[in-house]
Amino acid sequence: MRRSTLKPMLVVECLVTDIGVDGMGVAKVDEKVVFVEGGMPGDRVQVQIYLNKVRYAHGRVVELLEPSVHRVNPVCQHFGICGGCKWQNMDYATQLVYKTKQVHDALTRIGGISLEGVQVDPALPAPEIYRFRNKLEFTFTNHRWLTKEELLRNKENPSTDFPIPGVGFHLSGRFERILHIETCYLMDEAADLIRNSFYNKALELELDFYDIRSRQGYLRNLMLRNTVDGQWMVLLSVSEDRPEDLARYMEALMLLLPQVQQWLYTINSKANDSLEGLDIQVYHGQNRITETLDGLHFGISATSFFQTNPGQALALYRTALDWCALQGDELVYDLYTGTGSIALFLARHASKVIGIEYVEAAVEDARRNAAANGICNAEFYAGDMTHLLNEDFYEAHGRPKVVVVDPPRAGMHTDVVEMLSKSNAERIVYVSCNAATQARDLRALNEKYRLVRFRPVDLFPQTAHIENIALLLRR
Repeated sequence: MRRSTLKPMLVVECLVTDIGVDGMGVAKVDEKVVFVEGGMPGDRVQVQIYLNKVRYAHGRVVELLEPSVHRVNPVCQHFGICGGCKWQNMDYATQLVYKTKQVHDALTRIGGISLEGVQVDPALPAPEIYRFRNKLEFTFTNHRWLTKEELLRNKENPSTDFPIPGVGFHLSGRFERILHIETCYLMDEAADLIRNSFYNKALELELDFYDIRSRQGYLRNLMLRNTVDGQWMVLLSVSEDRPEDLARYMEALMLLLPQVQQWLYTINSKANDSLEGLDIQVYHGQNRITETLDGLHFGISATSFFQTNPGQALALYRTALDWCALQGDELVYDLYTGTGSIALFLARHASKVIGIEYVEAAVEDARRNAAANGICNAEFYAGDMTHLLNEDFYEAHGRPKVVVVDPPRAGMHTDVVEMLSKSNAERIVYVSCNAATQARDLRALNEKYRLVRFRPVDLFPQTAHIENIALLLRR
């Protein structure tokens, strides 16, 4: 075995000068790039190196020597441990600068696209940088992860019972470790009341919490969903069918939480927490809440996909509609349509919209949403995009004049890109949650379509994530 000749790097001092694509700070030490967890441009820091490669290293801040002028005080008590809002200590204007840079770098470096002559719109800031999410999922644990402060308090109080149960988030990169959450600033304050009520009532009723390692315990997961106008849905996952325990738990909580209209549960005996393949049961109410955006009503079931930042999603949809430049006589394709939210926005201004989505349940939601809004010029088809979108589909339904695509983080399959190139659409509006895969797809489309405009749209404040909307015109 060849031994590394690298000298071990324990603690180094460096100046953070940039942000990497994963949201980590970037510094240089002896010409080696060091990615710094917890660092931001302008910080002079002491960094503990935990991964040392030939060309780069990874480390985390152990001492802040000189703070960046962009630093602010994080609002959340769990910041730095939870890992969900890694930019909460960076002022919002600076967040937008580096999110925009991420998109620019992806288009030029990965896509190889020249931005000369391309209209670059400023990043669209989120109107709310806290309390903007409409969905969160939490995990019950019989052995929650304790912070250093909690360990110290418990050491000073020998009467503390161990292990301590909790309800919260998986720590980043450590699935088996659950951090108990008291307050989360991502969702409406009512979410804290609801989650804490589930936790406290479970303790009061002496219900057993799940153990991820042994796969024992009754209470597993809790999903919360809400709408802009204040509708609430809860979905409780339990490990086994215990109707008496379920009834006394749900009935007690319903008295405490009158703001929750829809009460659902599912029995999950699988090794993972995924809801896929599980039977969602209605305990009280129905499996649906209704979001209203720009006069359109969208029914959202427990497992439906819907943008988690509805206020900013509306701005995104309006931008997509504007860039489609519809005159009323167009055939529009909406690829990866999900529950049809963008398609229904477009349908009011086009001759016809065809939505394609591989998840059958989402397509069923899209059809229901179209009917509920009295929209008759939108059709939805379910199937694998790589098989469904072909010449036969074009022959049967017509070639689109405008195409909107909003794929998952992995971007589009090469077969889909090829068929899109053959569509002869006049314009393509590409909405993406991953600038890197979007840039890759734009490079593949470049022979037939040129990028003329793009705009980053921030749906996820306090994180490095950014949406980007791009307008392509046929050459």
